[in-house]
Amino acid sequence: MLKNLINAGLFQLGWFACVLGGNSLWLLLAGGALLAHLLWISRSLAQVRLIAVVCVLGSTVDSLLLNAGVFAFKQPGVLIPFWLVLLWALLAITLNHCLAWTAKPLWRAILLGAIGGPLSYYAGQRLGAVQFPMGLWPTLLGLSLLWAGLFPLLSTCSRWLR
Repeated sequence: MLKNLINAGLFQLGWFACVLGGNSLWLLLAGGALLAHLLWISRSLAQVRLIAVVCVLGSTVDSLLLNAGVFAFKQPGVLIPFWLVLLWALLAITLNHCLAWTAKPLWRAILLGAIGGPLSYYAGQRLGAVQFPMGLWPTLLGLSLLWAGLFPLLSTCSRWLR
């Protein structure tokens, strides 16, 4: 229980460092949260593999959305900014820990994805980290549908890689 609370706290610390700091020295704090997790919460190769898979999958999805005009960032490019890649790594550390309860039954992962995914992007938009060129509500609705499938996929990956 304590490890799950620490895991959730590390994720939140990293989330704020990434979203508020962007590609700045604040990323050291987010990287420190990731490292603290790997040193004290989960010292397994399976956890490192999960982080890699989630980073590749999430960065691919977000880069596709960026190139489709769903997102816009301060730094132009065809790939998402590094802080968002690090944010995917931070999400990965929660899948077998503080968010493990969402994996079964499947409807929990679908519901959390449909609500939590878009809320995270909305919070990032409100804090100025990302813009939605297609408009707020169409973007949030699309993200809700996407995350209703993406989060269960991430949960399944976490079980496969354990």
